[in-house]
Amino acid sequence: MIVTLALSRVLFDRKVILATWLVVVASGVVVASGAADDEAQGLYFEQTTRMVAQDGGASSGVKSRVWHAARRMRLEAGDAPGGPALVLRLDEGRALRLDPDAKLASEIDLVALRARSHQDASVAGSLMGAEDALRTTKLPGTRTIAGHATRGFRLRSRAASVELWVAADLPRASVFADFLEWSGAAQALPGLVAAIRELPGFPLETRTRVSVLGESQETVSTVTRIRVGPQPSELFEVPPGWRLEPATP
Repeated sequence: MIVTLALSRVLFDRKVILATWLVVVASGVVVASGAADDEAQGLYFEQTTRMVAQDGGASSGVKSRVWHAARRMRLEAGDAPGGPALVLRLDEGRALRLDPDAKLASEIDLVALRARSHQDASVAGSLMGAEDALRTTKLPGTRTIAGHATRGFRLRSRAASVELWVAADLPRASVFADFLEWSGAAQALPGLVAAIRELPGFPLETRTRVSVLGESQETVSTVTRIRVGPQPSELFEVPPGWRLEPATP
């Protein structure tokens, strides 16, 4: 869900790092259907992610949009679409930052970006206690999220608790499997990945509670809109007429 923050922000804050990777995993490890075609099983979703204070108050939230098709992703943040974007092309081994105001596409050092992603995933795993066994319990009741009926589950370790509300009517395709493998999240959080693979659906809300440096932190990420199907190829390309700036050595 919060893939946007995972790639488009510089994650120095440990709380943000942990929240980022937990939700990335929640969005990305649903079981592949086997017969599903990556292109046909493209995905677009909008989400809001907010930090919850110990007194129960919540931040206004960060809004973001994610497009995914095969080994391509487009990530935007902010209230309105069409702003700066990050395009990740695992199929070509490149990444681009798009600036619509300047009509500029800047290439990003993919090796450095991948190394930072590995580091963030590892920090998240160490903060959560990646080696701890996770216990899964069902939550009572049902909820409707983004127009889909969901059931709740809680995954708990010694250091963290993750509540996920999953929709069984959405395709269980591995929409972010390539990203998880590339980023190192699957290796850094193996217990969480395995537990989420057992859940019967696609996560539409993830609530994470974890003890970080002696403080309890909570993050909630909620999908507000989701659409499954092929995505326009131009979303993952440099628009015509834009200037392309190579990555700095």
